[in-house]
Amino acid sequence: MRRSRELDDEPTERARVERWHAGLDRGLPTRVVPRFAKRWEVTVTDLGFPCHVLTPRNRPVTRTLYYVHGGGFMAPIDPWHVRYATRLADAIGARVVMPDYPLAPEHTWKDSHDALVDDAARWAASDGGAVLAGDSAGGGLALAVAMSMRDRGLAQASSLVLHAPWVDLTTSTPETFAVDAIDQWLFIGKLQAYAGWWAGSDDDLGRPEVSPALGDLTGLPRALMLYGTRDLLAPGCRLLVRRAAEAGWDLTAVEEPDLIHVYGLLPFVPEGARAFRQVREFVG
Repeated sequence: MRRSRELDDEPTERARVERWHAGLDRGLPTRVVPRFAKRWEVTVTDLGFPCHVLTPRNRPVTRTLYYVHGGGFMAPIDPWHVRYATRLADAIGARVVMPDYPLAPEHTWKDSHDALVDDAARWAASDGGAVLAGDSAGGGLALAVAMSMRDRGLAQASSLVLHAPWVDLTTSTPETFAVDAIDQWLFIGKLQAYAGWWAGSDDDLGRPEVSPALGDLTGLPRALMLYGTRDLLAPGCRLLVRRAAEAGWDLTAVEEPDLIHVYGLLPFVPEGARAFRQVREFVG
């Protein structure tokens, strides 16, 4: 958070991110997962982009945790994503499937959406089914994938877990601009720039594949959403709560006062531990 700052301008930020991507190591970052190599076996499937399948070495697998990582659609899988996903998978008796989808601004939602839908549906149809989860941009993407799985008549996830999902890239909720003043991590200028990159065009910003809160929410799997009030994405989460109620979708929302973005993934803090227990109990 100390390094967080608003962008200077969109072209400069785009150039910065593209330079960063050019030097990225896109291997699975496992360094903060204790004894990872002894406890997990990793295979990689090709979806047109890599998808990591993490199978535990020391316990039976009863289902799949399909985890879509966050990062504003422009950052890769982070070591803490892997740590959280493997901890949750251990707690619920699952393998982890973690797609490394193509990033903006070089890519848009069109470059990964269909592949993610087909892959998530394949795991949902496998023995034990699948929990579909994600954080931030990945949470919104997980919800968009679930909606397309439903629309295409494919197997659905048993449940959804959404940590502060980014579900309205149009920023249609005016209170977003007020929350910008109290969120020390996320910034409205970056939010708008990254949204435009991921959508690819202004016409696509409101599509359900990009802004799932604006789409049809009927007939989706039961879901748990956790977010804090000092989060620029909180207004979009509240919009999702309102629209879920109108649609009759079974969405349990946990809004925590004064907590920051994706607090449920933070290690070594009591609020993160509480969120972990809530997710474990919800998934069952």
